[in-house]
Amino acid sequence: MEKKDFEAWLDNISITFLSLTDLQKNETLDHLISLSGAVQLRHLSNNLEILLKRDFLKLLPLELSFYLLKWLDPQTLLTCCLVSKQWNKVISACTEVWQTACKNLGWQIDDSVQDPLHWKKVYLKAILRMKQLKDHEAFETSSLIGHSARVYALYYKDGLLCTGSDDLSAKLWDVSTGQCIYGIQTHTCAAVKFDEQKLVTGSFDNTVACWEWSSGAKTQHFRGHTGAVFSVDYNDELDVLVSGSADFTVKVWALSTGTCLNTLTGHTEWVTKVVLQKCKVKSLMHSPGDHILLSADKFEIKIWPIGREINCKCLKTLSVSEDRSISLQPRLHFDGKYIVCSSALGLYQWDFASYDILRVIKPPDFLNVSLLGFGEIFALLFDNRYLYIMDLRTEKLISRWPLPEYRKSKRGSSFLAGEISWLNGLNGQNDTGLVFATSMPDHSIHLVLWKEHV
Repeated sequence: MEKKDFEAWLDNISITFLSLTDLQKNETLDHLISLSGAVQLRHLSNNLEILLKRDFLKLLPLELSFYLLKWLDPQTLLTCCLVSKQWNKVISACTEVWQTACKNLGWQIDDSVQDPLHWKKVYLKAILRMKQLKDHEAFETSSLIGHSARVYALYYKDGLLCTGSDDLSAKLWDVSTGQCIYGIQTHTCAAVKFDEQKLVTGSFDNTVACWEWSSGAKTQHFRGHTGAVFSVDYNDELDVLVSGSADFTVKVWALSTGTCLNTLTGHTEWVTKVVLQKCKVKSLMHSPGDHILLSADKFEIKIWPIGREINCKCLKTLSVSEDRSISLQPRLHFDGKYIVCSSALGLYQWDFASYDILRVIKPPDFLNVSLLGFGEIFALLFDNRYLYIMDLRTEKLISRWPLPEYRKSKRGSSFLAGEISWLNGLNGQNDTGLVFATSMPDHSIHLVLWKEHV
């Protein structure tokens, strides 16, 4: 057929084809396909591939692709990564999507990381860790054995755990290996705190002492309390040591000389916790960078200035009930911005700038949990049976870990949290090391540790 005649015929056929119903069009195509040979069928197959399977991610500008991908959930995106190498490359490079997914899991985001393929890998690591938490499989346990009497005092810092015992000794342990690094003879310890050179102990003998790790020598003795010393804290920069006692007082000492600088009165119960911390917010009473002293008893938290003037006044007293019908538990969290303490009514969070109660977090009715650690994303809690992790954004418990039965101290000094930076958001590096430690009736220390990433 001549080209001119063919074009006329094709135009006529096209007009007629467009006038048919969909069913008639389909029957026409079926008939033409049945009449086609291999060459025509191959031609048809190649053109249908282009018409029906257009790769929009390949055709769209990258910015539009990223915009569309933001509407998909991470699990769907992971499935889409299997479509082709091109899809995997584009989806993996969608930084905002993976960063948002990580944030939703409670993961810390370091915006300085520029590698576009980095955040998908981080998400995959995060989703695995969160699954382990959900399935109660994120931790493992071990024990430290070496004391011959009750271990009452515990303090953790930078992978090292200090223990003070009624066997008149204190030991410093490497948590990762379980090895005892130092062991020195002391008095019976109710509280301990240490750094690289020294150990400070509060004792049931009503005194505070400072010891040198390398020699075991007592370098300073602080005498003046008339009751057991349950809590100590110090600051080398200020040359100040503070102690809380069963004699209802807080004493401020010169760390280098052992001289008592001030005795703070006003508590009407045993002072079970003292905390020295830098303020991080501005208020009428303090500025960022000021050193603040907090002390707590069974019913009240008191805030003091760190001055050396005699009879300095308490800045503020916090409590959860005016009639003292509700007592506070002896775990106190203060990060310079917020004060958090637990009671029978739940977790109380105060804003340090205004001293207002920001919120009260009530755990499930069947739980009477105590506070171990409190961060921006997670809280670490426990009772006599389990260790719990709460997502503070939803106030839901997301994980638990069984604890052995043990003698729970009324004053709460026989247990503590380990690494706590992860409470402000996991990041793949801070979920290592010690999570929780508690002393046991057999004089050992029971440890709960993060499992290593698979």
